[in-house]
Amino acid sequence: MIRYTTLESPVGMLTLAADANGLRLIEFPSPRHPLPRTADWQPGMNDTLHAACAQLTAYFNGAQRCFDLPLAPQGTPFQRTVWDALAAIPYGETVSYAQLATHLGRPTATRAVGAANGRNPLPIVLPCHRVIGSNGSLTGFAGGLDTKQTLLRLEREASGLFAAA
Repeated sequence: MIRYTTLESPVGMLTLAADANGLRLIEFPSPRHPLPRTADWQPGMNDTLHAACAQLTAYFNGAQRCFDLPLAPQGTPFQRTVWDALAAIPYGETVSYAQLATHLGRPTATRAVGAANGRNPLPIVLPCHRVIGSNGSLTGFAGGLDTKQTLLRLEREASGLFAAA
């Protein structure tokens, strides 16, 4: 059974889902690739969702820089490799898609890395918003570029990397 709940956040209402294996989904209000809901999806909370809501709230308040949650994203082996690499991007910092592909030992797979990044079912926790274009531009993000910009600004302000406006 997959339990799901919602969490109000500075980037809109998030939908979170988890099963006995861990957190499976964090979805923005208008997802580009919505996860299909099946009969085993039931509203409610479990320990993972309680912890995820608490940690995400702390993150949005600038008090949480990394997450300690059981994760159960569903994807191909390549997607999971990319998603694992996202977790290593330091809070408040960014890398390019090309840098991420090179880090994975696949320097010619920039587009494939971008596609896997775009299918990340656990944004924020697996920080795909920290991946940007090689020229420093904010490119594609399932939550929209405004959300990506908001998350990066939140992290930079909480890190003291620049003063709040």
